Amino acid sequence: MLALGSSSSSSATAADMIQARTYDVFISFRGQDTRDGFVSHLYKDLSRKNIETFKDDEELRKGDEISGALLTAIQGSRVSVIVFSKDYASSKWCLAELVKIMECNKWVVPVFYGVDPRDVRNQTGSFADAFAKHEENFKHELEKVKAWRSALAAAGKLSGWDSQVTRPESRLIDEIVNDILKKLNRGTSNAYLKGLVGIERRMEQVMSLIQVGFPDVRWLGIWGMGGTGKTTLAEAIFHHIANGFQSCYFLANVRESEEHGRLFQLRQEFLSTIMEDKILNISTPTVGAGFLKDRLSRKMVLIVCDDVSNSSQLEFLFKGINQLCPGSRVIVTTRNKQVLIQNDIHLIYEMEKLDEYESFQLFCQRAFKSNYATGYRLELSKKVLSVADGNPLAIKVVGSSLYGKDKTYQESTVKKLKQGRTETM
Repeated sequence: MLALGSSSSSSATAADMIQARTYDVFISFRGQDTRDGFVSHLYKDLSRKNIETFKDDEELRKGDEISGALLTAIQGSRVSVIVFSKDYASSKWCLAELVKIMECNKWVVPVFYGVDPRDVRNQTGSFADAFAKHEENFKHELEKVKAWRSALAAAGKLSGWDSQVTRPESRLIDEIVNDILKKLNRGTSNAYLKGLVGIERRMEQVMSLIQVGFPDVRWLGIWGMGGTGKTTLAEAIFHHIANGFQSCYFLANVRESEEHGRLFQLRQEFLSTIMEDKILNISTPTVGAGFLKDRLSRKMVLIVCDDVSNSSQLEFLFKGINQLCPGSRVIVTTRNKQVLIQNDIHLIYEMEKLDEYESFQLFCQRAFKSNYATGYRLELSKKVLSVADGNPLAIKVVGSSLYGKDKTYQESTVKKLKQGRTETM
């Protein structure tokens, strides 16, 4: 998280840092109204959720124009929170930020903090007083003042949060953070799913089983042979729902971790992250079990255990901490259905093979960087898919191996596959 300095000597460094990064959230606010109270608490809660947030520094507001660093921060942020307070409109820098925010046409979350949304929309009340001064001070730049008014009118019409309606302030902040999380999650999920053939249908099927939001604890198994996309599906679900939980962790490659003697380390990393305790040190699975059980029983968590090959791995990872907070979800991916049965995991999603259309689309993407094929490429596709039998990993491996190769090489490789020489698979 970027902590901007308060001295002029550190401002140049801060500006340089801004140039090199993007943010999840940009907060526009009037410092003297809300910096040490509402905005400070909002910023803290966003940080706790690991949301990269830019809270502008007064030192970056120098001269008559908005600084390049602030412009960059606004352009690079996915969501802008505008905290309209009594004296917001008296600041030319706040108004310049607002104009830029509205120009960017990204998600905007207005917060009407102690002001009537109608005063923002119509520039009445304290906003009228501020504009009377602006029109005097900027009488030779009335187009600028007009742009400020237009931006206020547009922002004031957006659906937002009213501090006089949503109370107390702690609840208001919780609601705003959840609103932001939903917006960020929507964008992240869409970006992550891009190019994943057939994933959305399978996600819908899994979501209908785990039913996030129900107040019980649910364990779900995703079971299937190697290469069928269990990990990809679990990752997609994790990205899609993670923001709805107080803490989340994805335990990747459990089988491999045990084979390399890293299972204890994996458990340590998992617990320290899920408990948000960097100095947590549990020397054995039984030490501190009661303490962990008590803390986890009050924290709604999402946990994914990927590629679990035997029951003892789950028993080790969850030793003494199997009593989770209502609403928590645990997803286990495995090739071995007995792992799920032996751990009383009754919700089981069996991975489906890709259907004919999905297989064709995935192969074309990998082999030809296209969604379709004609001529000899179509015949080539049919031959590969008859051998791959809907296995996503096999299709991706073979398709990638054929990309950019000449026709002779491609046909020779496919002929070997058809003859049973499946080393490439």
